[in-house]
Amino acid sequence: MILELDCGNSLIKWRALSPDSGVVVAQGASSSSIELLSELTSLALLRISKARLVSVRSDQETAEICSRISDALGVGVQRAVPSKELGGVVNGYLEYERLGMDRWLAMVGAFQLRRNAMLVVDLGTAVTADLVDENGLHLGGYICPGLSLLRSQLHTHTQRIRYSMEEELSSCDALEPGRTTGEAVERGCLLMLRSFVSSQIAHASGRFGTDVSVYATGGDAALIEDIDLVQRVPDLVFRGLAIACP
Repeated sequence: MILELDCGNSLIKWRALSPDSGVVVAQGASSSSIELLSELTSLALLRISKARLVSVRSDQETAEICSRISDALGVGVQRAVPSKELGGVVNGYLEYERLGMDRWLAMVGAFQLRRNAMLVVDLGTAVTADLVDENGLHLGGYICPGLSLLRSQLHTHTQRIRYSMEEELSSCDALEPGRTTGEAVERGCLLMLRSFVSSQIAHASGRFGTDVSVYATGGDAALIEDIDLVQRVPDLVFRGLAIACP
């Protein structure tokens, strides 16, 4: 089995898949390396033969995660690194090595689905939107706060915005004007997120015409998958990781 890991800002997402069929046999998400190791110990019966990893965390923290995985499972960990070109996609950053690896691999993974102009939106702790033309040239992108950051900024910088987790969860099932503070904040932040995505789609459509693909990935992608043209592909980063670390 192959172990794949995506070490994001908030969670370490992982999955184990068969090298022959590509079928995912186990997957999960951990909030820390300690929790990750606890979950991975149950994978011993799956006979992990190799591991590959992408990380947006510090080099020190990433190295520690790799070391712990190697010690626990007895396998080497291959780490995806920045590149100028991969899988038909050309890195568009002025300093290619400074482009976030999750964004880069999401674009590479998406371009394999259909080699045409595309918008790739990754909705996690931060929300990123990247444009790639039909020749695979990355034209650049945008970064803005994700839903959790929008919410936390209001909690941090306003004295009277306080509400419970239960109220938060119950506020997410509608977009009507909120009649409680929790509803108003949650729905307001969600509308900001959806408006950002809609504006990116309008921009991409205006630039590329109707033959543009819009892919969404990341933990909050389900919140925008009903928007016209959006195709939700949860494993875009893992698809790119398989190309970076074959």
